[in-house]
Amino acid sequence: MRATAVRRTALAASAAALALLATACGGSSDADGKDGKDEKGAANGSSSAPKTPAKALTAAELETATLAQGDVKGTKITKAGPADEVPADGVKVDKDACLPVAHAMYGVAQKDAVATTKRRVIDEPKAGGKKSLEDLKDGEAGDAFKDAFNLTSTFVALTSYEGTAGPDAFAALKKAAADCAGGFTATVAGTPTKVVSMAEEKITGGDEAAAWTVTSESDGATAPVKLVALRKGSSVATFFAFNLAAAGGDVKFELPAEVVAAQDKKLA
Repeated sequence: MRATAVRRTALAASAAALALLATACGGSSDADGKDGKDEKGAANGSSSAPKTPAKALTAAELETATLAQGDVKGTKITKAGPADEVPADGVKVDKDACLPVAHAMYGVAQKDAVATTKRRVIDEPKAGGKKSLEDLKDGEAGDAFKDAFNLTSTFVALTSYEGTAGPDAFAALKKAAADCAGGFTATVAGTPTKVVSMAEEKITGGDEAAAWTVTSESDGATAPVKLVALRKGSSVATFFAFNLAAAGGDVKFELPAEVVAAQDKKLA
């Protein structure tokens, strides 16, 4: 990848993954406490809510159920910081129906939330990939750039809810994703992110799960990100994943399935 391509990729990425790379990832801090899909559910936003609502996890219980270092092999897991916090009213959309999607992208919890935790899960650099520029042969520089950026960063927000609020939040997100498949614009801290499409993908886990490839556009360049939602009982986890090399079109990155599976396991 040439340097000019790297700069172009970074420009597209800054809009596509604002939640992962800058200051627009959050909705509530770890401490503030505010904050398998079926074909029918995917189409109309319905949720397979339990007849008897599951007990909401307390803040302490949620912390125990949250991903920690060592839970996902080959990654570094850290707590999100104050700079990642975005209040619910700090997320604006040009289409009201798309607000649940924008909230999921920025880790904002929905109504009747009991507690929220947030984590960043970032791929560790591949071993043996370090080579000085002087040691690179002709044609290897491009691969070196690609490898350096071929790391997936996933922002995970886990929220426990009262009563049926968890299933309701999950259902609202699925409906919004279907209604907004053609795109929308979300603005956080004065910075707009233009989503041009949402394409549903397959994922399993928890009591129900859903996933999408979200494609955004900036200055004519497009960049894909992955959005996943997982519900277990009254708790809902959202995963927003980004890969800089994929934004440049050099690699195709998949859903953060291992991260989702690890979170599902800890909620079991």
